[in-house]
Amino acid sequence: MSQAITNTAVIGCGYWGKNLVRNFRELGALHTVCDLTEAGRALAAEIAPQARIADNIDAVLADDEIKAVAIATPAETHFDLVTRALNAGKDVFVEKPLALTYEQGGHLVALSRERDRILMVGHVLEYHPAILRLRELIRSGELGKIHYIYSNRLSLGKVRREENILWSFAPHDVAVILRLMGGMPFQVSALGGAYIQPNIADVTVTHLLFDNGVRAHIHVSWLHPFKEQRLVVIGSRKMASFDDVAKRLVLYDQRVDIQEGEPVPVKGAGEEVSFADDEPLRQECQAFLDAVVTRQPPLTDGESGRRVLAVLQAAQRSLVMNGAPIALPLESFDLKSRWIDR
Repeated sequence: MSQAITNTAVIGCGYWGKNLVRNFRELGALHTVCDLTEAGRALAAEIAPQARIADNIDAVLADDEIKAVAIATPAETHFDLVTRALNAGKDVFVEKPLALTYEQGGHLVALSRERDRILMVGHVLEYHPAILRLRELIRSGELGKIHYIYSNRLSLGKVRREENILWSFAPHDVAVILRLMGGMPFQVSALGGAYIQPNIADVTVTHLLFDNGVRAHIHVSWLHPFKEQRLVVIGSRKMASFDDVAKRLVLYDQRVDIQEGEPVPVKGAGEEVSFADDEPLRQECQAFLDAVVTRQPPLTDGESGRRVLAVLQAAQRSLVMNGAPIALPLESFDLKSRWIDR
């Protein structure tokens, strides 16, 4: 780990931004907190009494003492704020999604390269110790050949007015599934329903199809009677389940064998897999600070965010077309079907 820097500004101290403020403060890197609301500024002063409190984004971006900014504002503001921050010469961490379209994401990635700035997206689950452990199990071949993956992210939770459930919840699971697969799907489809507000989906199910035959589906909802955050990976040798509510990663010695031409379920015991007790957001914030110091791209860099946008945009298109499958022509997206995993 590199030494923490002390010149990071957090823009937005609301529902999630307050957690960034806390973590950057505890890492010794917090310089300024900027929020346009009195409530946000009061909360920032309570969480980080030693930090400067500001109400003017332009003034923060013009401050030469501030070298990096973390943006936790509504999704529709991300493109504009990241553009302004990069043009001001700041390294940028932005909460998911990177932007609202793949084209906007591409512009931000190109701008970060032009300005030689770090651009990182807040796909916090990729820094979760249990997800990192699951990646190790997959890469070591412990599960065998991956057959399919599914994730449920369900609750009676905060209902957004600016974005639908697909854009609010699914980026987490899209990012993790792409990382576990080490590549892009070639086809995406999605179905959903809007029950609370017109044209804002409350429930969606998104299907991803990969070129090696692996399928994945992502079920997200903020209209659900109980909270569930579960990721399940089915392999030819074993199966794994990560329950983020119960904080348990379980490896099941279960599969289906072919015996004398007949499929026979093999039901073995489930073994709980240990993982580090580290706060994922703390690891993510530290990764940003490390990238700023080393000038090496973080795990969830701008390209990573752009890949997630490609899938979300295809899913949104399918959603409005009542589930019609959308092809992802990788050539036109200028994305490799597989990439070097870090």
